[in-house]
Amino acid sequence: MQQTRKDPTEPPSELPGTLALLAEWAAERHTDLPALRFRRDGEWTETTYAELRDAARRVGRTLLALGVPPGGRVAILAETRPEWTCTHFGVLAAGAVVVPVYPTAGDDEVAWVLSDSGAEVALCEDAAQAAKVERLRDRLPGLRHVLLMTEPPGGPGPADELLERAAACRDTDLATIIYTSGTTGPPKGCLLTHGNLLAVQAATLPLVDGGPGESTYLYLPLAHLLAQLIEFTTLIAGGTLIYFGGRVEDVVSELAEARPTHLPSVPRLFEKVRSVVLSLAEAREGGRERFEEAVRIGVLAAEGALPDELRDAYEAADKALYGLVRQALGGRVRWALTGGAPIAPDTVDFLRACGIAVYEGYGMTESAGVLTLNHPEAVRYGTVGRPVDGVELRIADDGEVLARGAMVFRGYHNNPEATRDALDADGWLHTGDLGALDEDGFLTITGRKKDLIITSGGKNLTPSLTELAIQSSRFVSRAVMVGDHRPYPVALVTLDAEEVAGWAEREGVTLTAPASRDPRVRALVQEAVDAANATASRPARIRGFTVLDEDFTVEGGLLTPSLKVRRKAVTERYAEVVEELYERGTAPR
Repeated sequence: MQQTRKDPTEPPSELPGTLALLAEWAAERHTDLPALRFRRDGEWTETTYAELRDAARRVGRTLLALGVPPGGRVAILAETRPEWTCTHFGVLAAGAVVVPVYPTAGDDEVAWVLSDSGAEVALCEDAAQAAKVERLRDRLPGLRHVLLMTEPPGGPGPADELLERAAACRDTDLATIIYTSGTTGPPKGCLLTHGNLLAVQAATLPLVDGGPGESTYLYLPLAHLLAQLIEFTTLIAGGTLIYFGGRVEDVVSELAEARPTHLPSVPRLFEKVRSVVLSLAEAREGGRERFEEAVRIGVLAAEGALPDELRDAYEAADKALYGLVRQALGGRVRWALTGGAPIAPDTVDFLRACGIAVYEGYGMTESAGVLTLNHPEAVRYGTVGRPVDGVELRIADDGEVLARGAMVFRGYHNNPEATRDALDADGWLHTGDLGALDEDGFLTITGRKKDLIITSGGKNLTPSLTELAIQSSRFVSRAVMVGDHRPYPVALVTLDAEEVAGWAEREGVTLTAPASRDPRVRALVQEAVDAANATASRPARIRGFTVLDEDFTVEGGLLTPSLKVRRKAVTERYAEVVEELYERGTAPR
């Protein structure tokens, strides 16, 4: 399937010519509207589009005063916060190249990203992050300045020169180098132009119901491209970005106060909301059955298929369940976006039942973040949507998803070999994902090509399908299938500590420590594994599992900053555990 504009290399007239002009362009159209909303000293405050432009100008002029040339590399090392956005737009206005760095990155990763990109300026959110960079100075000969983004930029610099610099930028110029948080090896720098990023905006803006009066809650890391796309889309449309208060653990509780209309997230947040509500329901006799029936009725209503005889039941469920969930999310959320990992079908049904439309999309950094998207005019649940305007998709003979279009990056920085592996001579991006297109052009992702497990019996297994099925249990945080060159697959499982503790309290039981060793907790995990096995082919059924004592974390090196499992790191760290599983042996299921 192919949908294209007449000239996909040119942004449409309703967009700025390049992102270097975005702050000026948006301020001209949305001058006094609120652009950014955030908490300061316990109070909510707002920044208008005109104030955002002025802040971006100050950053841009400072960079010019420091001698940063067009195309110079400027690193941003900070949590998601309003200063990130002001800095982002200021760097772009100066015609420089943004190099985002995750604030959780360790010394080696920070040193690699800054040195490989050639960053000459690092803008840090606080003294701690600045100190991290300073102690790496001997590994960063090209780095000239380390600045705090939270302090007013020093030296106004020439205003006319900044505007001239921004106007001179071209859509073929490099806008950013984003380092993939790859699950193996050092991160690779994806080279993305202004044209790549604006092609995504041109394709997706007509599909997203946003604009003045609409607000988007932003807690995802702005070092990740998805959050940056949300930033661009919201501000181009004239909406308001609402920044979360600081701790990811507080996101759900803060939503009631933030009251956004749009909520982009990774699946984990939505799955957590469902788990909390289900736990509350199960605290009452027959609660789970009533919960499941309420979801069934709500989905019928969402699909416009609610029979008259169920209308009273729907109204009752709206008061007892749907309305309470909407209020917990602020009472205004009507559009939710999810991506980065598969979302459990039960979670999608739960949100739809509560009156919250949830749309799943698919893309990668190498495609400027978006290739396909479900949206109000075309949605098929269980898929990641159709190709957006300007994208061609096809499935290779081995099942790999290939993509081509104006969004596709120009290659990896300083890595021609990896670029050749990713981009073929005809311009097709080899995504590394396995998938299928249905008769209407909707794409389903079935796994990662490099994650395929080939058993000693020659069976090809896609671990993500089984892992997602096990993780659909609210007691399970992560599941990793192991079995390459083995006779059958086994799994490493981590617990959702909050859900397990809540279950123990409801059941009135005292768990042994650690909970992973408690036979009653193991029984909960066994139920999840059995349910997954019931839907799997015989070779893909899990024959044994171990419940690990701790969950995977970014800080522990087992999750990427975008919360994907570093499969190789997991299997290496728990190699002895895996060996014990196979030495123990299991009866075939």
